[in-house]
Amino acid sequence: MAERDDRFSRPKAARRRIRLPESKDRFGRFTESFARAMGTPAFLVGMTVFCGFWLTYNSIVPAEAQFDPQSQGFPLLTLVLSLQASYAAPLLLLAQNRQDDRDRVQIEQDRLRAERNLNDTEYLAREVVALRMAMRDMATREFIRAELKSFVEDLDERRDRDQP
Repeated sequence: MAERDDRFSRPKAARRRIRLPESKDRFGRFTESFARAMGTPAFLVGMTVFCGFWLTYNSIVPAEAQFDPQSQGFPLLTLVLSLQASYAAPLLLLAQNRQDDRDRVQIEQDRLRAERNLNDTEYLAREVVALRMAMRDMATREFIRAELKSFVEDLDERRDRDQP
């Protein structure tokens, strides 16, 4: 009975839980790096060397040492390449979908920026037109001189009339 009480007095051991990825973005970044790596010349050269070594080894060594016999048509190599392709295709599609999402967001931002630029340009065009119209209505130096001259002449005429 004391043994049973002791078992309840200790904390229960932590359960091991399956850890899910912390975020979808981490997996998305992985798919993009995978897609980027598969599109490089280094990957293609590496796969060619790998397949060439595989085929050469299983063709040259004695039949007892072959792990993927040539006589059977290299079934293990076919399986490995099929497995690689079965994982590569969905990962490439996921990377493409992420790129499409980024492109969609970029296009929307570009559209909004273009709309703002258009509004700004229209506003500035209206302001320039308003300034031009205001400049036409403004008195020029010659106009002011002519007005002052006529004003002075009117004053001279009044003065002459008022003086006997």
